[in-house]
Amino acid sequence: MDPPLQERYKTLFANSTKELKSKTADNNNNNKDIIEECELPLIDLGRLISLDEKEKDGCKEEIARASKDWGFFQVINHAISREILEKLRCEQVKVFKQPFNKKHQSFSAGSYRWGTPTATCLRQLSWSEAFHIPLTDISNPAGLTNLSSTMVQFATTIAALAQNLAEILAEKLGCKSSFFEENCLPSSCYLRMNRYPPCPISSDAFGLTPHTDSDFLTILHQDQVGGLQLVKDGKWFAVKPNPDALIVNIGDLFQAWSNDVYKSVEHRVVTNPKVERFSTAYFLCPSYDTVVESFCEPSVYKKFSFREYRRQVQEDVQTMGYKVGLKRFVV
Repeated sequence: MDPPLQERYKTLFANSTKELKSKTADNNNNNKDIIEECELPLIDLGRLISLDEKEKDGCKEEIARASKDWGFFQVINHAISREILEKLRCEQVKVFKQPFNKKHQSFSAGSYRWGTPTATCLRQLSWSEAFHIPLTDISNPAGLTNLSSTMVQFATTIAALAQNLAEILAEKLGCKSSFFEENCLPSSCYLRMNRYPPCPISSDAFGLTPHTDSDFLTILHQDQVGGLQLVKDGKWFAVKPNPDALIVNIGDLFQAWSNDVYKSVEHRVVTNPKVERFSTAYFLCPSYDTVVESFCEPSVYKKFSFREYRRQVQEDVQTMGYKVGLKRFVV
């Protein structure tokens, strides 16, 4: 298997045999607790360029409402052509199909990641591999000219989209500021190309374990295999793929900045026993020195730098096996 997930984590499989047979995992960690498939709120961003101010503001209001009620929404007419998205997936498949021992050479050191080195049980293991690439590195992959040019086109447009959405969400809070433009720069934002290989134990392992995102906004392009799931009203729902849409979700930093108005929602990716899945995500992140604090008082969270937040997340994952997140920063 490429990557060698079964070989690398064989101890977890051996240690978890009894647990897998008993099927006593709680509902929050069980792949089979899905109630139903859901369609995320669908927002036509073409309305933002309407000459009708009422139509334009209605679109902005839908974005804010979905961010409050769901923490997730999908957008169409997002300015990224189907041609670019299809080309990106094609080139993405090629880079993942490289020999395992060459993948780490494709981008800067540490960009290629697979599995979950800190996992102590199967429920903490992500059955996936990824290239985690700062925007400043996307134009320099080793010998991957076609991928590089496609990534640059994709990233340029999606970065502008993320900035626009962040500004709209700030505006709907009554905050017209240049905060995101000043603090979320190409040097701190990144792309993550994901591959979820077929999994022989698909009922017992996640493609990506349950988590919230540690950024302001995430914008995702996924294929039609499906597997993304999120929590709504205390239940897990499967997100129905839409070939014309990009998926947007609120991250922890925006929840803190908005003083809990916008929601960073727990989500995960489940595995498929026969079909591999691909996706590409853009993460709107600030520099490590950026201080995040609620836009109004009284604040739910104490202010913190992005460096402090990342360090706390990493410490929790190392020591506890999972991310605690914003609960660590409640006033």
